[in-house]
Amino acid sequence: MHVSQALDIINNWKPNQIETLADLIPIPLIEEAYQLTDTVTLRKRKLTLESMAWLLVGMAIYNDKSMADIVNMLDIVDRDGKPFVAPSALTQRRKTLGEAAAKALFECTKKHWFDQSQLPTWNGLTLLGVDGVLWRTEDSKDNAQAFAKPTQRDGKETQYPQVRMVCQMELSSHLITGSAFDCYTVNEMKLAEKLVENTPDNSLTLFDKGFYSLGLLQKWNVTGINRHWLIPMKKGLQYEVVRSLGRQDKLVKLKSSPQAQKNWQDLPKEVVVRLVSRVKDGKQYDVLTSMIDPMLYPKNDVLGLYGYRWEIELGYREQKQYMLGNKLTLRSRLPELVKQELWGILMTYNLVRYQMTQMCMTLKGDYLPYQLSFNGALAHIMRLLVGLPYSSPGAIPRQLKNFYGMTESLILEPRRQRSFPRVVKKKPCRYPRKNNAVHLK
Repeated sequence: MHVSQALDIINNWKPNQIETLADLIPIPLIEEAYQLTDTVTLRKRKLTLESMAWLLVGMAIYNDKSMADIVNMLDIVDRDGKPFVAPSALTQRRKTLGEAAAKALFECTKKHWFDQSQLPTWNGLTLLGVDGVLWRTEDSKDNAQAFAKPTQRDGKETQYPQVRMVCQMELSSHLITGSAFDCYTVNEMKLAEKLVENTPDNSLTLFDKGFYSLGLLQKWNVTGINRHWLIPMKKGLQYEVVRSLGRQDKLVKLKSSPQAQKNWQDLPKEVVVRLVSRVKDGKQYDVLTSMIDPMLYPKNDVLGLYGYRWEIELGYREQKQYMLGNKLTLRSRLPELVKQELWGILMTYNLVRYQMTQMCMTLKGDYLPYQLSFNGALAHIMRLLVGLPYSSPGAIPRQLKNFYGMTESLILEPRRQRSFPRVVKKKPCRYPRKNNAVHLK
């Protein structure tokens, strides 16, 4: 039985509290994404463009398998004539699909899953995080020209070209709500600017201090409705106190430089923001935020917010370490296919994370998706995806019920507090160190 047949059967079986895997990437959603980019096929082919969406998912989950193995394992090929697809046809079909269709598919599924998820808010605001990450590509001539190789201190280039990516994540569910990537030499703040327009209204975005740009933060705040930001204050930042809102809580005035006003035409000369401070273990921590109303956003509520930004770091670990199995080099050798593969990785990660939000709804108690084991949920979904095409119609409802019945076993233990301060570990050396050298005596 084909995946499409299994999904049709699942669609006709909908218990009260159990969603189905068919709702993750519905066929109409795939067709809508392709129509947005004019991606069409006029001929009947063994590997349809609708099946290519599942190929992108398989490439992310089974990145240690060959392309032909993924197609046959997931049974996403039209079984007319020969049972298998030639490896050369897979690359050609990926080129036909292109990057634009993969990006549109990510955008459509992201919106669908985000709207369907019942996510918590903080004081009426959706908590988001923004941070950057690097991806390593195959060392091909085309990739090197498109993405560039980082240079070391001695001026030599590294072995692999790299792609710089900036993502926006909903922090309670780890759903990726936006992404932009480009050449390694492109600054992260330039990529973050591309996420401004699609940022949800009534949201609070947590930034790393490396993203401090008064023009970027001001644009983030004034674009849309009730979009706020929070960022640690950089050491040595000059400001003028406007008025005090309480102990270690005040409104301050930041002045923009002429260069910033040139780069950001709508940036005023002065911007009023809120400075909130706290002292922990004898050290003072300062954060800046656009939430200047102390009645709507009390100081005590704001103080503990920045710690949630670490969730996006954990999300990157889940993608690279768990989902890709520490295989950090992407398989594609052409720039367009590299970008297509990255959109497929983000879509697959959202697919698993959305399923985890639905699993949380079956639990008794106030559990959030990030409190479930991503690795465990991924293993169950991989097993279910492989088994669906070969299951009898009557066995599918029982498999789905068992799948959701395992949710309680995925609950993680509460996170421990850090026992030791964060330090930079010494890089291991291949050769023994000579400590009794003459110049050391």
